[in-house]
Amino acid sequence: MRKFVLDTDCFIAASRSDADAATFETFVQMAAPGLYLSTVVAAELRAGTTGALDLRKLENAVLKPYYKRGRVINPSAAAWEALGKTLAWLVKKEGLTLRTTPRSFIFDILLAYSCRELGAALISGNERDLQRIRRVFSFESVPPYPDLG
Repeated sequence: MRKFVLDTDCFIAASRSDADAATFETFVQMAAPGLYLSTVVAAELRAGTTGALDLRKLENAVLKPYYKRGRVINPSAAAWEALGKTLAWLVKKEGLTLRTTPRSFIFDILLAYSCRELGAALISGNERDLQRIRRVFSFESVPPYPDLG
Protein backbone atom coordinates (compact mmCIF):
# COMPACT_ATOMS: atom_id res chain seq x y z
CA MET A 1 0.00 0.00 0.00
CA ARG A 2 1.36 3.39 -1.02
CA LYS A 3 1.70 5.92 1.80
CA PHE A 4 0.65 9.58 1.55
CA VAL A 5 0.70 12.64 3.77
CA LEU A 6 -1.53 15.62 2.95
CA ASP A 7 -0.07 19.11 3.18
CA THR A 8 -2.04 21.86 4.88
CA ASP A 9 -2.93 23.43 1.53
CA CYS A 10 -5.04 20.37 0.64
CA PHE A 11 -7.22 20.80 3.73
CA ILE A 12 -7.53 24.55 3.15
CA ALA A 13 -8.55 24.10 -0.49
CA ALA A 14 -11.17 21.54 0.55
CA SER A 15 -12.69 24.05 2.97
CA ARG A 16 -13.13 26.73 0.32
CA SER A 17 -15.55 25.15 -2.13
CA ASP A 18 -17.99 22.28 -2.37
CA ALA A 19 -16.29 20.98 -5.52
CA ASP A 20 -12.86 20.94 -3.86
CA ALA A 21 -14.36 19.33 -0.76
CA ALA A 22 -15.91 16.56 -2.86
CA THR A 23 -12.64 15.89 -4.71
CA PHE A 24 -10.74 15.85 -1.41
CA GLU A 25 -13.26 13.51 0.25
CA THR A 26 -13.21 11.08 -2.68
CA PHE A 27 -9.42 10.91 -2.57
CA VAL A 28 -9.29 10.53 1.22
CA GLN A 29 -11.77 7.65 1.14
CA MET A 30 -9.77 5.83 -1.54
CA ALA A 31 -6.35 6.50 0.02
CA ALA A 32 -7.40 6.03 3.68
CA PRO A 33 -5.45 2.81 4.33
CA GLY A 34 -2.19 4.56 3.42
CA LEU A 35 -3.00 8.10 4.50
CA TYR A 36 -1.19 9.77 7.40
CA LEU A 37 -1.50 13.10 9.19
CA SER A 38 1.55 15.06 10.27
CA THR A 39 1.42 16.84 13.61
CA VAL A 40 2.94 19.79 11.72
CA VAL A 41 -0.16 19.97 9.50
CA ALA A 42 -2.46 19.45 12.50
CA ALA A 43 -0.76 22.39 14.26
CA GLU A 44 -1.13 24.63 11.20
CA LEU A 45 -4.80 23.72 10.87
CA ARG A 46 -5.44 24.39 14.56
CA ALA A 47 -3.61 27.71 14.37
CA GLY A 48 -5.82 28.80 11.49
CA THR A 49 -9.04 27.92 13.30
CA THR A 50 -10.26 30.78 15.46
CA GLY A 51 -13.74 29.89 16.68
CA ALA A 52 -14.49 27.29 19.33
CA LEU A 53 -17.15 25.63 17.16
CA ASP A 54 -14.85 25.49 14.14
CA LEU A 55 -12.05 24.05 16.28
CA ARG A 56 -14.40 21.35 17.59
CA LYS A 57 -15.42 20.51 14.01
CA LEU A 58 -11.77 20.35 12.96
CA GLU A 59 -10.87 18.07 15.85
CA ASN A 60 -13.82 15.70 15.42
CA ALA A 61 -14.29 15.56 11.65
CA VAL A 62 -10.75 15.99 10.37
CA LEU A 63 -8.10 15.15 12.95
CA LYS A 64 -9.70 12.56 15.22
CA PRO A 65 -9.94 9.81 12.56
CA TYR A 66 -6.16 9.90 12.05
CA TYR A 67 -5.48 9.73 15.77
CA LYS A 68 -7.97 6.87 16.22
CA ARG A 69 -6.30 4.84 13.45
CA GLY A 70 -2.77 5.54 14.72
CA ARG A 71 -1.94 7.38 11.49
CA VAL A 72 -0.23 10.43 12.99
CA ILE A 73 3.44 11.16 12.42
CA ASN A 74 5.72 13.51 14.35
CA PRO A 75 8.93 15.11 13.14
CA SER A 76 11.79 13.01 14.50
CA ALA A 77 15.05 14.28 15.94
CA ALA A 78 16.56 13.65 12.50
CA ALA A 79 13.86 15.83 10.88
CA TRP A 80 14.68 18.69 13.22
CA GLU A 81 18.37 18.23 12.43
CA ALA A 82 17.57 18.25 8.71
CA LEU A 83 15.59 21.46 9.23
CA GLY A 84 18.63 23.23 10.68
CA LYS A 85 20.97 21.91 8.00
CA THR A 86 18.54 22.75 5.20
CA LEU A 87 18.07 26.31 6.41
CA ALA A 88 21.82 26.74 6.85
CA TRP A 89 22.43 25.45 3.30
CA LEU A 90 19.80 27.80 1.88
CA VAL A 91 21.27 30.75 3.80
CA LYS A 92 24.75 29.99 2.50
CA LYS A 93 23.96 28.95 -1.09
CA GLU A 94 20.87 31.00 -1.91
CA GLY A 95 20.99 33.94 0.48
CA LEU A 96 17.88 32.93 2.41
CA THR A 97 17.13 35.46 5.15
CA LEU A 98 15.87 33.59 8.19
CA ARG A 99 14.19 36.64 9.71
CA THR A 100 11.84 36.94 6.73
CA THR A 101 11.38 33.25 5.97
CA PRO A 102 7.70 32.27 6.26
CA ARG A 103 6.92 29.74 8.98
CA SER A 104 5.02 27.73 6.40
CA PHE A 105 8.29 27.14 4.50
CA ILE A 106 10.02 26.01 7.70
CA PHE A 107 7.11 23.66 8.43
CA ASP A 108 7.32 22.31 4.86
CA ILE A 109 10.93 21.28 5.50
CA LEU A 110 9.87 19.30 8.60
CA LEU A 111 6.97 17.79 6.69
CA ALA A 112 9.09 16.80 3.69
CA TYR A 113 11.72 15.13 5.84
CA SER A 114 9.07 13.31 7.88
CA CYS A 115 7.57 11.97 4.63
CA ARG A 116 11.00 10.83 3.51
CA GLU A 117 11.48 8.91 6.75
CA LEU A 118 8.03 7.31 6.48
CA GLY A 119 8.52 6.43 2.81
CA ALA A 120 5.43 8.46 1.96
CA ALA A 121 4.64 10.87 -0.84
CA LEU A 122 3.78 14.39 0.28
CA ILE A 123 0.63 15.60 -1.45
CA SER A 124 0.95 19.35 -1.93
CA GLY A 125 0.10 22.10 -4.35
CA ASN A 126 3.14 24.08 -3.22
CA GLU A 127 5.64 22.82 -5.77
CA ARG A 128 7.74 26.01 -5.73
CA ASP A 129 8.76 25.57 -2.08
CA LEU A 130 9.12 21.82 -2.44
CA GLN A 131 11.53 22.27 -5.36
CA ARG A 132 13.60 24.58 -3.20
CA ILE A 133 13.75 22.00 -0.40
CA ARG A 134 14.54 19.27 -2.92
CA ARG A 135 17.77 21.11 -3.80
CA VAL A 136 18.98 20.12 -0.33
CA PHE A 137 17.52 16.62 0.17
CA SER A 138 15.35 14.24 -1.81
CA PHE A 139 11.79 13.23 -0.98
CA GLU A 140 8.72 12.22 -2.95
CA SER A 141 5.89 14.65 -3.60
CA VAL A 142 2.85 14.64 -5.85
CA PRO A 143 0.28 17.30 -6.72
CA PRO A 144 -3.27 16.93 -5.45
CA TYR A 145 -4.63 14.27 -6.01
CA PRO A 146 -2.73 11.34 -7.47
CA ASP A 147 -4.51 8.55 -9.33
CA LEU A 148 -4.64 5.49 -7.12
CA GLY A 149 -5.72 3.12 -9.89
